[in-house]
Amino acid sequence: MNLEQLKQEYDKLQNKYGDKELDSINFGGCTDNPDVCFVFMNPTRRNIASSKEWKGLKSPWIGTKNIWTLFHDVDLLDDDIYQKIRSIKGNEWTYDFAIEVYENVKKHKYFITNLGKCTQVDARVLPDKVFKEYLHLLEKEIKFVNPKVIILFGNQVSSIVLDKKISVSLCRKEKFIKNIDNKDFEFYSVYYPVGNGRFNIDKSIEDIKWILNSIK
Repeated sequence: MNLEQLKQEYDKLQNKYGDKELDSINFGGCTDNPDVCFVFMNPTRRNIASSKEWKGLKSPWIGTKNIWTLFHDVDLLDDDIYQKIRSIKGNEWTYDFAIEVYENVKKHKYFITNLGKCTQVDARVLPDKVFKEYLHLLEKEIKFVNPKVIILFGNQVSSIVLDKKISVSLCRKEKFIKNIDNKDFEFYSVYYPVGNGRFNIDKSIEDIKWILNSIK
């Protein structure tokens, strides 16, 4: 199974757990030994690529703003790209601009994904059992992409991926090791930086900068 074949599995799980009127959102960025893999929770229809009419990239955070502020503030997004994101409305993203943004992500050598790929109409909290059904697929992603380090956002995602109860506030900058298919990967848990977690974005930025410096 390769990354393209994983997308087929995500489409099946969208029909099972996601909104039937929306498409699954996959992943995006550098897929060849990136410095960092960022793992978020699950997409919502605010990502305009979840529309069945959207024929471009089906990657995270297309048509949104706040998460790109995080990437810009940790020096992982060029100023000109960031300023354009800030200046246009979400529905003004074009297929070409989405590609341009993700080419910049590749340039900075990171990979963006969600644990759950099932798009919801809103930011409802999904039960652990849904995320757990995606876990083996995320592990395949990580194996294929082979990042230096994986950053997990929030308590729920961190706890499921690491298979232990995680409270971000108690383990900031703490390295976790998980073996995937006979290879050890480094993980860190970071505050979720958007939505209800936006009040912790400064802590997220601080910790991500520290992690990035540690792998240079």
